[in-house]
Amino acid sequence: MPTITREKPLVHTLEPSDHPYLSGPWTPVHEEVTVDELEVIEGEIPADIDGIYLRNTENPVHQPLGRHHPFDGDAMVHQVNISGGKASYRNRYVRTHCFDAEQNAGGALWGGLMDPKGISKRPGYGAHEGLKDTGSTDIIVHAGTALATLYQCGEAWQIDPLTLANKGKASWGPLDGVSAHPKVDESTGELMFFNYSKYAPYMHYGVVDRSGALAHYVPIPLSGPRLPHDMAITRNYSILNDMPLYWDADLLKRDIHAARIHEGVPTRFALIPRHGQPEDIRWFEASPTYVLHWTNAYEDGDEVILEGYYQDKPMPDPIEEAGQYSHMMAYVDEHSFQSRLHRWRFNLKTGETMEERLSDRIVEFGMINPAYLMDKSRYVWSTTTRPGWFLFNGYCRHDTQTGEEQVFELPEGVYASESPMIPRKDASAEDDGYLITFLIDENKGSSECAILDASDVSKGPICRIALPHKISSGVHATWVEHSQLASDAEFHRSQLD
Repeated sequence: MPTITREKPLVHTLEPSDHPYLSGPWTPVHEEVTVDELEVIEGEIPADIDGIYLRNTENPVHQPLGRHHPFDGDAMVHQVNISGGKASYRNRYVRTHCFDAEQNAGGALWGGLMDPKGISKRPGYGAHEGLKDTGSTDIIVHAGTALATLYQCGEAWQIDPLTLANKGKASWGPLDGVSAHPKVDESTGELMFFNYSKYAPYMHYGVVDRSGALAHYVPIPLSGPRLPHDMAITRNYSILNDMPLYWDADLLKRDIHAARIHEGVPTRFALIPRHGQPEDIRWFEASPTYVLHWTNAYEDGDEVILEGYYQDKPMPDPIEEAGQYSHMMAYVDEHSFQSRLHRWRFNLKTGETMEERLSDRIVEFGMINPAYLMDKSRYVWSTTTRPGWFLFNGYCRHDTQTGEEQVFELPEGVYASESPMIPRKDASAEDDGYLITFLIDENKGSSECAILDASDVSKGPICRIALPHKISSGVHATWVEHSQLASDAEFHRSQLD
């Protein structure tokens, strides 16, 4: 029989709600547990999988002070650790300084994304613009430590990937914070990141070395405040962006943060050498859009190629049938902002940008084979979504060379998470491996960890592993091999000798 260990209960004041992002598959879970061995309920765990799946979650603890947006929740990390055909599970909150302050206060201290600044009881003590620093957006692993980050540029919160023990904020985090989606080059051990603010120069870019020290930090001068969400890296460059969806300047003077598309303003990309200075930046223009996430970037002769999800309608129409939630539902609905896989080519000789659409299917939150990061890659594994909702209801494997797509749609009422690709040991092809994900089954009131064959997602899960409780829906996830953690640990030991 598996052993289940429950952590000391936390103070939580959240009441049952019919809010679309506090109920159903978004119902928060407030218990923290550890299970030494999970039950396999279908198939078997492939013997060559040996690593850790981590997924971050917006999981609110306290009753909101005002309106609730799905990005307001506190960070909870869910982990499945797989080795030798067996799996264990644990989940823990990320103990940010804001999380601890609300635990001490016994209730919410900050308003959310849709609330006026004056609603917060502790303004100036959160992330940017008085929002709570939750660390609930992204999670990656760098130098043997998991980092949870917030897209609004809070601290980088450190977690032990094996135990999920909280280790406090990263010492290298700059004053302007760290955005979500830093990128790691495992070949050098470097982490590249960016941040943004309302104050000149409006963006910074930095590099953290394998020992965890800030090795490089420079301004990326922009003409005003912007709202970038992601970045990309190649062997020699980091790619940042300046897109025409950003705050309305006139409203911003009144301290109203309303984003809009600025007609006639192109998308701009900054290619900066990894350790370059502002004067080294090469700027490229492209058609106006907004992009949440990139999938890969690489160099090919005189070109730098970037792939990601182009939005055909970055300012979507409200979903009127959603009533009071009409705007919120539209801005988190891929079918409203219409995101599709896209490619940009930047010619370093001519300064020209070429673009091409890679798929007409509405998708987002893609993964590639991590062994092909910064190299020419052929396959992307995206999630599909339920129209009108921020809920993943299936997977699409894109062959960007032939245009072929494989699709698997989950049963009605079953929803997925971002699904990292795990290369098979001694893989014979780029798509030779697995996808790993969490499933939330509203029909059964349960959750699972599922494994799919990356070369044929249309078959659906080849292995299903029961979780001890139904978890809340969440977004970003990562996979780290045990061998990578061992290598990082060995490097740190060598630094101490």
